[in-house]
Amino acid sequence: MQKNTAIFVCRCGAGSVSSDKTDKILDSVQKLDADVYELKDLCALSLQEKEILEEMGKKYDQKLIVACYPRAIKNMFIQNGVDFGEFEVLNLKVQSADEVFDQLTNSYQLEEGSAHYQVRESDLDVPAWYPIIDESRCTLCGQCARFCVFGVYTFEKKKSLTVSNPLSCKNNCPACGRTCPAQAIIFPRLTEKSALAGAEPGEKKPVATSNPGSLLSTLNERNRARKNIFREGVMQLAEEERKKALEEFKKGFKRED
Repeated sequence: MQKNTAIFVCRCGAGSVSSDKTDKILDSVQKLDADVYELKDLCALSLQEKEILEEMGKKYDQKLIVACYPRAIKNMFIQNGVDFGEFEVLNLKVQSADEVFDQLTNSYQLEEGSAHYQVRESDLDVPAWYPIIDESRCTLCGQCARFCVFGVYTFEKKKSLTVSNPLSCKNNCPACGRTCPAQAIIFPRLTEKSALAGAEPGEKKPVATSNPGSLLSTLNERNRARKNIFREGVMQLAEEERKKALEEFKKGFKRED
C-alpha cells in the first residue's frame, strides 16, 4: 500500500541554504508523486503559524522535511510546541540537491508523477535569528542567559531556561550559543557547518586515569590545554559578535528617534 506522502521544502529566509540549491530541489520534487510544500520559512512558521504546520502534519503518513540539520528542526519543533507527528529530515545544508533527490527516490521509494504543489508563507516580515535549546544537552548552567544582553532568555537557576523573547534576538548574533559548555544552543540560520548550527556534537569525554605520570594522563592534559586555547578563541569571537550586535541595535534605535 502506497503511503500518503508530503515533502516540505524550507526556503530559508536567512539564506543558510542558497536559493539556487533550493530552486533545484523544488524543481526536482515536482516530478514526484507526492504533495509538495514550499515553506517560507520553516523557522518563522514554527514560531508564528504552528497550528498550520500541525494541520498539515495530520494529513500525511510520511512526512519528509528538506531543510537543514535534523537536530535543529526536531528541537525547534519541541521548543515551539509544534506537534508534527513522526517525520524525517533531509539536510540540504550539507547534501547537494541531487543527493537529496536520490535519497527521496531510493531510500523513501517515491515514484515519478506530478506533485501537488503549494506555497506556505509566514507573515513574519523579518524572521529573527533566534536560538533553539537542545534540552537533551542543556545543564541549566545559565551561561547563555547571562551572556545575552537582549533579554532573549528567561532563566531560573537550575530549574528552567526558556527562549521567552525570540524576536528580541539579533540577526547574525549567535554569540550566546558559543559560550554554552554543553553545546546545547542551536542557531538553524547559521551558515557554518557546526554543532552551533545543528550538527551532532562530536566532542568525547576525556578518559579518566589514576596514574598522574602515565602517558595517557599526559595526553589528556595536552588535550585539555588545547581545548582551553580553543575556548578562549571562541569566547573572543562571541564577545566580538555581541559587541557588533549591540552597535547595530544602538544605530537602529537612534534612527527611530
